[in-house]
Formats: sequence, C-alpha cells, structure tokens
Amino acid sequence: MKIAVVGTGYVGLVTGVSLSEIGHQVWCIDIDTEKIEMLKKGKSPIYEPGLSELMQKNIAQNRLTFTTKHSEGFQGADVIYIAVGTPENEDGSANLTYVEDVALKIVELVTQDTIVVIKSTVPVGTNNRIQDLINQHKERDLRIEIVSNPEFLKEGTAIYDSFHGDRIVIGASSKYAFKILEEINKPFGIPIFQTDIRSAEMIKYAANAFLATKISFINEIANICERVEADVEEVARGIGMDQRIGNKFLKAGIGYGGSCFPKDTKALLKIAGVVDYDFELLKGVIMVNKNQQELLLQKLNNRFDTLKDKRIAILGLAFKPNTDDMREAASIVITEELVNQGANVVVYDPVAMENAKKVLVPSIKYASSVEEALQEAEVALILTEWDEIKKIDIESFRKMKTPIVFDGRNCFDLESLQKSGIEYHSIGRPVVKPEIANALF
Repeated sequence: MKIAVVGTGYVGLVTGVSLSEIGHQVWCIDIDTEKIEMLKKGKSPIYEPGLSELMQKNIAQNRLTFTTKHSEGFQGADVIYIAVGTPENEDGSANLTYVEDVALKIVELVTQDTIVVIKSTVPVGTNNRIQDLINQHKERDLRIEIVSNPEFLKEGTAIYDSFHGDRIVIGASSKYAFKILEEINKPFGIPIFQTDIRSAEMIKYAANAFLATKISFINEIANICERVEADVEEVARGIGMDQRIGNKFLKAGIGYGGSCFPKDTKALLKIAGVVDYDFELLKGVIMVNKNQQELLLQKLNNRFDTLKDKRIAILGLAFKPNTDDMREAASIVITEELVNQGANVVVYDPVAMENAKKVLVPSIKYASSVEEALQEAEVALILTEWDEIKKIDIESFRKMKTPIVFDGRNCFDLESLQKSGIEYHSIGRPVVKPEIANALF
C-alpha cells in the first residue's frame, strides 16, 4: 500500500521507517525543510539504535521517501497517518492544533477515499472530533474515515518494539477500516487488538499512567527502605516474582522523564477533571515523581554543609539510556539547583550533549569522557544508567579528589564497593562508607 506519514518526530519517523521495512511504499512528510534534507540523506535527527540503518536500507530500495509537500505524499495514498506533536498546554491539556491542521490539509488535498490513522497521543474523543472536522469541511464526495492506532514505543528500543511489541491497538468504527489496518500491520506478526475508537484512545493513557504508577510506587518503597535499613533491589526482586505484579518498571531511581509519561499523566488528569472526576491516585504519582527528581539534591545537602565551589561531576544527562532525549530529564532540575547553590558543575553523556546544551544552564562545563568529568571532582552524581557508565572501573572513582558517589540509578552492587574506599550513596539501599564498608557484608 501507499502510506503517507505526516510528522517526522520520534513517533512519525519510527512508524514510517517500520512500515517501509515490512513492504509498504511510505512517504514521510514534514514542514521542516532542513530536517527533510537530512532525512533524504539517510541521517536521523534523533538517536535511536537501528533507526538510521533501516532508513538507509529502505531509501535505497525505493520504499521510503521524504518530502515537504503534502500533495506529493497524499496523492494516491491508501492511508494517511497523523503523527504530529500534541504538546502540553499550560493547564496540562494536550494541544491539538497540529493534528487539526493536518486534518484540514487532508480535506484540501485528498482526491481519493482514504483512511486517516491518528498515531499522535490525543485525549479521548479527539478522533471523533477530527472526523467531525473533516466532514464539515470536505467538499468532495469522498470516504475519509478516522482510525485510532496509538503507539507504545519505548525510546531506546523503539525499532525493536515495532517488530516485537505485545499488541497493536486499532480503534475503528467500521469493519472496512479495521480490515485495512489489519492488512497493513499483519506483516509485523504482532497480536492485533480491535476495539472502539474511544477505548483505543483511553488504552494509551491508561497504559502510560499505570507504568508511571509502578515507578512512583517502587520509589516510595525505596524511600522507606532507606529508613528501615532494607534493600529496595531485593524487595523489587521479591515482589517482581509474583506474576500478578511482574518485574518490569520496578527499578528504583530518581523518577521518570521523557516525552510520554510526564505529559500523558498530566493529560489524563486533565481528562478526568473535564468529566468531573478527581483522580487522586494519579495526582500522587505525579507529585512523587517530582519529589524523586530532587532526591539526590536532598541527599547532597544532608551530606555537606555547603555545595559552594565544590566540583561536582554529573554522569548521564538524557532522561534514560539509549536516547538523546532531554525532555523532563532529572538532569535539568539537578544541574540548575547545583549551579544556584554555587557548585562548579561538569557533565558528561555519551549521546545527549548537544541537546543538553539547549536546555541546561549555560555556566556548566562539558567533558568529553567519564574520566575527564571525574578529574579533580569532589562528588560524582550518576543520573542516567548508560552501559558505559555502569561499566566504569571502580578505580576511576578512586582517582577523584574525594571519592564520593551519589548514584541515582543504582548502577553498582553494594558488594563490589565494600572494599573500594569509595563513599557510595544510592536509592533505597544502605550507604557504603569506607570506614564501615567491611561491616556491611
């Protein structure tokens, strides 16, 4: 089939590339001329393992085309995917301006019957609203039908997820539309869940809110573990063996970030408010996460009388490993507060440095390696669990001016540090101090 994908952000680009890989003729459309020129050369504007290679492969095989012209992409398209951004408004609701603009563009340019798939994350009722908008403005006697097909990609594993996902959710109001989407997605070999449009919209928000809840829950348990001298890693393993709970998203740390969980939890809270429902649980999840992002700052301030003029190394800036995404990253809050307290901050991340420079306070310094960041450092903070950081030789910390580490992602096991001479603070686990290390095991 010929498929047009409007929007070459994270979701749109991964969707377009994946659809081309299973044999469809895909046209990816974006109004950003500079980005489109980059994509035409097979260069991805985002860091995502495996994405560039699949782009280049499918461009070479003439299954993947990039353009700034909607008319080119829409011409003869059987299906049009809308994958533009739905940024957060000041009140926490989703901004649907870009989705509506694409819908009007479809009405203006499409000359054949078309299925329109909304891939963007949108509030419940949006698909029906866009269908009404199209019906109101279309002048030709065409069948333009809206389908909800939410994405469940994880940044850092999005390409893998595209071909090994748990399910593909399709919300449609007709058997015709469902069959078209089923035919498109069949080559992925992933179970397809058919439902109504509003339930499909709700599934996306409910899934992300539930996962965010698991993260905030285990972080609350971690905070209690520290006070009762338990080890949250052991607790997580113990409860994760219960099949009703499962072991995923039970990694204690300094909270979630990125483009989905923060925005979607707030949007679901707004949706609940619109229908006069007070979603108390989700309010707690959001507040816990906000507090958790500041936890290392609290630990630092409890440990030191002052941070003024201290050289502090930050290892990891992206909100999670295997991505260069800085949206809602804990590093933003932490570096800003450290600078406010007079610390000399030097940072390192394997991939996200350029994006970090756009959002972090300008007075911090950037190192080209872990070793450079740690040189003369009095304290080291680990904010992202990159493999490179998890594999740091303990000796690298011993070369610091004072080997004191605050690990926000529990990258190291306590036993490996017991004779290291390093003072080690983590999340939900006992503090390892040089003078008491041998007594812990």
